[in-house]
Amino acid sequence: MAVAFDEMNIPGGDLRPAYQELARWLKETPPEALEYRRQEAELLFRRIGITFAVYGDSESTERLIPFDVIPRIMSAKEWAVLEKGLKQRVRALNMFLRDIYHGRDILRAEIVPDDLIFQNPVFRPEMNGQQVPHDVYVHIAGIDIVRVDAEDFIVLEDNARTPSGVSYMLENREIMMRLFPDLFARHKVAPVERYPDELLAALRSVAPQSASSEPTVALLTPGVYNSAYYEHSFLADKLGIELVEGRDLVVKNNEVFMRTTEGLKRVDVIYRRVDDDFLDPLTFRPDSVLGVPGLMSAYAAGNITLANAVGTGIADDKAIYSYMPDIVRFYLGEEPILKNVPTWRCREPKDLAYVLDNLSELVVKEVHGSGGYGMLIGPAATKATIEAFRDKLKREPEGFIAQPTLALSTCPTCTASGLAPRHVDLRPFVLTGSKSTTIVPGGLTRVALKEGSLVVNSSQGGGTKDTWILDE
Repeated sequence: MAVAFDEMNIPGGDLRPAYQELARWLKETPPEALEYRRQEAELLFRRIGITFAVYGDSESTERLIPFDVIPRIMSAKEWAVLEKGLKQRVRALNMFLRDIYHGRDILRAEIVPDDLIFQNPVFRPEMNGQQVPHDVYVHIAGIDIVRVDAEDFIVLEDNARTPSGVSYMLENREIMMRLFPDLFARHKVAPVERYPDELLAALRSVAPQSASSEPTVALLTPGVYNSAYYEHSFLADKLGIELVEGRDLVVKNNEVFMRTTEGLKRVDVIYRRVDDDFLDPLTFRPDSVLGVPGLMSAYAAGNITLANAVGTGIADDKAIYSYMPDIVRFYLGEEPILKNVPTWRCREPKDLAYVLDNLSELVVKEVHGSGGYGMLIGPAATKATIEAFRDKLKREPEGFIAQPTLALSTCPTCTASGLAPRHVDLRPFVLTGSKSTTIVPGGLTRVALKEGSLVVNSSQGGGTKDTWILDE
């Protein structure tokens, strides 16, 4: 595997400009002082109660995501490129989603194969011809980015359904400011604290025509047993909106109301953290107790905005992902600013043959997988695992894509034996309202804490870091 790009050190011993001040500070800070603050950070996270549940883990229901106190730093110039590329990509995603539920020009142009859309379990025929307010499908996107060199940012995947993790971005910053005021004083770090205000403004801007001038926004959660419940309550609190469950809402005359102590109050925008399947038992799964009966008819009548829109899951699909460069060119007539990882589609016989011959060198992912589950990392897998995957691929090739093993960039990280490089990725959060797209400078940096590991997902033992974009 190629040598990983080091975000702090240039080969030959020099430091990258963005990290020079941090390096000076690290020299002046004794290791025990750093360790003390690391423990303090852990204590604060425990006290705040930031935990997440790991499904199927019998050992423990709630876990703390490990937090690394060494920030990841990027220059304003690097961020400017990334920001431009993210806005371009999300614009194309919104146009693609509108198109596949309306005119389907991209299918007629034979850029994306029909069956990838129509046979896709997350395609929602209920959305065919349905207008969504202001043509915005993906109001909140979490785009996972990796670096492999000084120039290029590469998109690993698009999260267009219900991207999570923004509470960690905000909490990480708050804790760093509390524990390391001296380090902040030496840098001009662009703020991320505006995120809740920007999110609320974006959500209000996409309220239906029939909404009042001060639209009511609510956050719909599956409830306390959901692994991301902490984030749902955190965001509702930061936004100053009601946190509701399905049973708190009722549909009358195709309008949605929430039950309050003063009676029913109309809701105009729902920031939903409930999957499509469970949103409305009259339209989707009849056994769902998490949703709101009649919600889809209020949606069809244009009386409620759902963020993100129903049917956006098709843009999360990893087979669709492989067409993103073509999707950007098709709708925008521009070259993609952010690259894709080269991808073999196992549904295509030629690609499948290549993948089967090179399994030990590739990463194989389920097209609908998430959270780092159901994937094969060839170089790190046992012979038995590789053979099991080979059988799976032969049985249902259309369920998988394969990619080369990327040497994700590394950042300095606190480990038991001192500072050491660890692999990282980045999830910036892109907000699209009726008039504009905004991105707070930074995002959630996830770090693979195990030496040599490339898996950054918290469910697989990864941690997080604060991400600093320098204001120049």
